[in-house]
Amino acid sequence: MDYTTKISGNIVDPVNAQVYSGTLVIEDGMIMAIIREDQDYPNYLIPGLVDAHVHIESSMLVPSEFAGLAVTHGTVAVVSDPHEIANVLGIEGVRYMIENGKKVPFKFYFGAPACVPATGFETAGAELDSTQLEEMFQKDGLSFLSEMMNYPGVLGNDPEVMAKLAVARKFQKPIDGHAPGLKGEELKKYTQAGITTDHEAFQFEEGLAKIKAGMKILIREGSAAKNFEELHGLIPYYPDKCMFCCDDKHPNDLVRGHINELVKRALGKGYDKMKVLQCATVNPVQHYGLAVGLLQKGDPADFIVVDDFERFTILETYINGILVAKAGKSLIPKTQTKVINNFKAKPKMPFDFAVKAGRKEIDVIEVIEGELITNWLRVSPKVEDGYLRSDPEQDLLKIAVINRYQEKPPAVAFIKNFGLKHGAIASSVAHDSHNLVAIGVLDEDLARAVNLVIENRGGLAVVGEGFEDFLPLPVGGLMSLEDGHRVAADYERIAAKARLLGTKLSDAFMTMSFMTLLVIPELKISDQGLFDGKDFQFI
Repeated sequence: MDYTTKISGNIVDPVNAQVYSGTLVIEDGMIMAIIREDQDYPNYLIPGLVDAHVHIESSMLVPSEFAGLAVTHGTVAVVSDPHEIANVLGIEGVRYMIENGKKVPFKFYFGAPACVPATGFETAGAELDSTQLEEMFQKDGLSFLSEMMNYPGVLGNDPEVMAKLAVARKFQKPIDGHAPGLKGEELKKYTQAGITTDHEAFQFEEGLAKIKAGMKILIREGSAAKNFEELHGLIPYYPDKCMFCCDDKHPNDLVRGHINELVKRALGKGYDKMKVLQCATVNPVQHYGLAVGLLQKGDPADFIVVDDFERFTILETYINGILVAKAGKSLIPKTQTKVINNFKAKPKMPFDFAVKAGRKEIDVIEVIEGELITNWLRVSPKVEDGYLRSDPEQDLLKIAVINRYQEKPPAVAFIKNFGLKHGAIASSVAHDSHNLVAIGVLDEDLARAVNLVIENRGGLAVVGEGFEDFLPLPVGGLMSLEDGHRVAADYERIAAKARLLGTKLSDAFMTMSFMTLLVIPELKISDQGLFDGKDFQFI
């Protein structure tokens, strides 16, 4: 039986910066020969696109379903940090992601989560120390040390942080960074620890400084953080130092596009196509040592077929010579997978969210649309009957975090710029420890929304006057087992219900999920209270 496949087109080679017409000769998933020709083909063969940093769990899809959407946009591989499910289930969660990813023809490269929990100021479902990371590198074939979010630990020479970095160096694995706003001597010390990338730069000058310090910049455009417009100017000057990533991508956004959207936008800025494709293909493959083809003889046959460089329509996607997507449709078969979880929270009563009045001014989290960072305000709250109340008139609402791993009272504070006029929303997606988080107007609505999540052991809830809606996330309280398109539609529906409550945020659930991410300044909240993300301490 002949297993040879031949595919012709205008071959785009960003490794050697050339375009030529030719035919790929593919045997057993590998490019055995490239025959150069003098033809005029209507399409282009381009190396498959790579997402250089993503948390699959944020798509609310298990890896096999994520792959089904990603391939339709020309993505053939992802560099994935599984620290979301690791915070819930530890090593068991990481291995779940690896095993589920193996069920489909897609190239998942998982890292060893460096910060589980992300800080010592929150309750997570698990803890991974340097000994466990070494075990995973030895047994599970992990590709890199995931983002070192505990940059104060690096700067302060924390023994366990240093031990984790040493494990990565021992196995000669790249180390990902996470250092928003870090500069000067602190940035120098951070990079000298062996940390090679950063995806948190949100200004051109910050990205430039980090490149000059020896880091590679992952230009991020996700559902919450959107940094492309600030950072794309680095591409023409430092094409070998930039990569593209989404970091966090909700299912409805993943249906619309992935790394292909960043490629199209960069090309639309007039940048040289070879430099743009270098960021989207060559750089992540070479930096992380991925077994992903770049249209060279002897490479795995991982490539996409596009119509042209103006529309950049993905016509076909191939992984190891297998056609996995055609005309916007995934050809990856559906798989069966199990449910794993870690959920111990009990139902709550409205009085659990009551806050007695005290000072005339309180510390308040201020949301910034499209950013993970927040502002820290002092505000005079509304007081009734000796208790602090939400005040939609000045857009001051209660935010609560409920420990889902132990039965504890909620931590309750206030948030501004969220925009709800009535009702509440709640979620078991709350970065990075994934306790329950809720924002609402009345204590009764907060309890209704939170209890919907608790009763279902994970998911997203919205409650309003006379209605409630819910999106179940049974896998770790983070992911659905359903088809990617269905989850995307369900998410669109529940997000629309949140907008009925009055919020003007583009993605209220995604924004809320980052209000618990303590490693991003300025003011955040954990299950233990309000937290100063600059000085790394409770207030």
